[in-house]
Order: sequence, then C-alpha cells, then structure tokens
Amino acid sequence: MVLQGRRILLAVSGGIAAYKIPYFVRLLRQSGAEVRVAMTPAAEEFVTPLTLAALSGHPVEQHLVLRGGARTSWNNHVHLAEWAEALVVAPATSNTLAKAAHGLCDNLLTSLVLSAKCPVFWAPAMDLDMFAYPATQQNLDRLRTMGHHVWPSPEGELASGLTGAGRMAEPEFMHRALELHLGARPFWTDRTLLLTSGPTEEALDPVRFLTNGSSGQMGEALAAEAELRGATVHWVRGPLRRADRAWSPKVRVVSVRSAAEMHAAALQALPEASVVITAAAVADVRPSAPQDRKTPKEHLNRPLELVPNADILADLAARKVSGQWILGFALETHDAVESAQAKLRRKGADALILNLDGPETGMNSATNQISLIRAEGIEEGPLETKEQAARRILDWVERYAGIA
Repeated sequence: MVLQGRRILLAVSGGIAAYKIPYFVRLLRQSGAEVRVAMTPAAEEFVTPLTLAALSGHPVEQHLVLRGGARTSWNNHVHLAEWAEALVVAPATSNTLAKAAHGLCDNLLTSLVLSAKCPVFWAPAMDLDMFAYPATQQNLDRLRTMGHHVWPSPEGELASGLTGAGRMAEPEFMHRALELHLGARPFWTDRTLLLTSGPTEEALDPVRFLTNGSSGQMGEALAAEAELRGATVHWVRGPLRRADRAWSPKVRVVSVRSAAEMHAAALQALPEASVVITAAAVADVRPSAPQDRKTPKEHLNRPLELVPNADILADLAARKVSGQWILGFALETHDAVESAQAKLRRKGADALILNLDGPETGMNSATNQISLIRAEGIEEGPLETKEQAARRILDWVERYAGIA
C-alpha cells in the first residue's frame, strides 16, 4: 500500500465538516499511515480530541504552550512539522486560510503550516458566500502560488441549509489524493499510457450480441495503478459490467462497444502514447450483416456468417514509432508459452503478458498467474490478485520500457 508507513500530519480547524475527520483518520490508519493530529481551540467544538487521539493512536496536539499543574512548557511545533511527509489542513476555514496566506501565526495549526517543509494540502470548508468571497479566492490563489495544494470544494448541501460550493472534500477523495501524490514515480512523469481493456460486444441485432467472459477487472487494476504512479492514462474501455469508480483528471475514459470502435479509438490515441498495454479481450469475429431489428426467435437457427475483426495489437505495433513500447496480452488454455511466443513474433509487440486460464485464473476471476514473454526470455509471477498483478506488470514496464 502506498501510504504504508507514511507520516501524515492532520491539522483540524473549527468547521462543522470536522465531524468527517474521524473517518478520514480511520481510512489513513487502515492504509498503514502513521497519523498525528493537531487542532485549533475552535475545532474542539465540533470533534473531541479524545476521539482523534483514540483513532490516530497518538495524543492530539492543541496548544503552543503546554500547561499541566505547576508546569509550563513550549510545544515544539517545528519538530512536528519536520516529522510530517504531508500536512493536511481539513477542514480549512476561511479564517485559517486567511491567516496562513498572509503569514499570521497565532495558534498551533498556523505555526505548523508556516514551519512545514513537506507538501501542504488544503480542504476548504465554509458556506457558499464565504467561499465565493473575493478575499477567500485570493487567499486560495495565494496559497497555490506558494506551492500548496488546494483540493476542490464540491457543491452540495451546506450546514446553513443552502446548496452550493464550499463543502469539504470527502474523506475518500482526500485519501486517494494523498495516495496519488505520494505514489507518483519519476518514470511516469510526462508519460501517457494507452490502455485497452474489457470485452467487446458484436451486435447480431439491436438486443443480441456476441461477447466473452471478460470482466474488465484487470484493466481497471492497471488503470488504477498507473493513475497512482502519476501516469496520464488514455483508457479505451469496453462495456463495464459493474459500477464505475471515481477517477482523477489524469485518467481519460473512452467507452466503446465493438472491436471496430476500440480499434479506431486506440489508433487515434496512439500518437500521444509512450506506453501501450492492450489488455482488452477483443472479439476476433463479428456478424457480417447485423440486423437493424430484433430477429424473431424462429429465425435464430439460421446460419450465421462471421467476418474477422481488425487486429488491434498488430495494427498498433505496425504504427509504433521510436520511443513507444507496446505490451500485449495472451490468454491461453494449452501450449501456453509456445503460443504466446508465436503471438509475440506475429504481432510485433515488444512483450506479451501470458495469462493462464484455469480454475483460479483467467477471465472473470479474482486472481491471475501471469508471465512476461519477451524475445530475450520469460519471467514468471505467482498466483496473485489482479491488483498485485497490475503492480507487477507496471514494474516490468518501468524496467524494460525505459531501455527501449
């Protein structure tokens, strides 16, 4: 997990959205992050320090000056700011934003912001008119010019009863945003991945079609891992047979249905791609003359004429230019290695992922057992989840595409 062992400092200011912070802390801890929490005095009106201390596993820092009994001491905020790998201010009220934007420091939270050497992330949270107020927007712009990261403030129902912008970003969004920032790898900077995935559907008539058992899970795992590593992903995707997830602007989804549509979309995107992964289970054939109206049941036993679809992987490889690296997929049931090696030579790709079809692997399974087939040799992977396989595949890409 990207956040395993990462040091996240969470600064909570006094807004009603603070009620979501315990869940955010829990998400971070479940991901293996070490979390420390600091609060303004106003934040204690909305969420208790004890709750956040219990969830984070550490005492909550609240004041610049520590007083206990007859003892008074200075809270070393600089040490805490230097400890952090990321500082998240959430909720970030208009008051806290204004102070930080202008270098004012009258509480522990603002002292942490002014002392931080790590990336600082802001999750604005306030009523819509306060959010839209010119000074607030200028303060947000000022923080951006300082190199801080300002997360979007989505529209929705606000505590005032009004509806509009000003809501704090949801904990799931903030969690994923931290993953994307901390998971980025230099290899993918300024690189675009062209990814094809999922099944295709070849129409027989308006309601019937030929397809296969691909779930598209491997493609989704590859898209998510590439997004996490900082790639720009151009994803040409066949029909999705489950609910979609939220994607960052780095991932552009192009939905297609047929092999012909996937072929056209992939060729159009090829010039901008540095790496190509064709993980789609593309139908090899299609009906020669699909009907424009539903075929009566009594006519379904008539002979069906099929014609070949274009070979997407071979056509992409034939158009490859210097600097591009193309990885195909091969699902085999027997003579797997020999079949994959022959396919690699025939298609002209740089490498192939051999995916074995068995009781625990292949289409619509939770696990895969893959091998990398290259002209120089074979590397085998263990039985693993598709998410683990996606990480393995992109590790291979980073290793071999970088020397292509």
